[in-house]
Amino acid sequence: MEILKLIGILLEYPDEEVWQHQEEVLSLAAQQQPGLLPFVQQYLATPPLDMQSDWCALFERGRATSLLLFEHVHAESRDRGQAMVDLLAQYERAGLQLNCRELPDYLPLYLEYLSMLPASEARQGLLDIAPILALIGGRLKERDSNFCQLFDAMLRVAESPLRSDSVTSQVASEVRDDTHAALDAVWEEEQVKFIDDNACDNSAQQQHQRRFRDEHSPQYLDLSAGGSR
Repeated sequence: MEILKLIGILLEYPDEEVWQHQEEVLSLAAQQQPGLLPFVQQYLATPPLDMQSDWCALFERGRATSLLLFEHVHAESRDRGQAMVDLLAQYERAGLQLNCRELPDYLPLYLEYLSMLPASEARQGLLDIAPILALIGGRLKERDSNFCQLFDAMLRVAESPLRSDSVTSQVASEVRDDTHAALDAVWEEEQVKFIDDNACDNSAQQQHQRRFRDEHSPQYLDLSAGGSR
């Protein structure tokens, strides 16, 4: 499913190479998900630096809209580690190789994996995470972000009845975790939790932060059906 690879591209940290492939991106969106075309057009009409700033504000501040799937299921529990191992094994069986900067539950990576599977298996893979997709999409919609459209698009591909507006009541009652006060509270807590430098280096959260501290080389720009890393 090429559309899943495209959605993964649009969910990744914005890279200028996306703008260099505008015609290809627009064509694929028009062919496979016409409803996404307005989002893609707006995305490409936004300067890369502005889109990068918006992306960081949405997906790197707080955990409510994290693109790490297990953040919404296991948080910091021990079950998360085993879930990571199991997911990594699925990737390896499919022939998908990770580099050192990627955590297995990173949504764009999961979408690349699904794009390599038969359509029925890819839909089931999306159905398995449909509640998470609806929840993240609902939170983005609450924040007036058009990125919620990508999550609704994934739910349509999955043929799920869920949508970003399925969780409106739940999201409206949540306390936002991306405010300065909330982020300060998390920082103070983690200063205690990760007082040991080595432990900090080994934490999943720090791995994720390093992913975006380092170079942001394009990871998902090969839109061909047989493309690989």
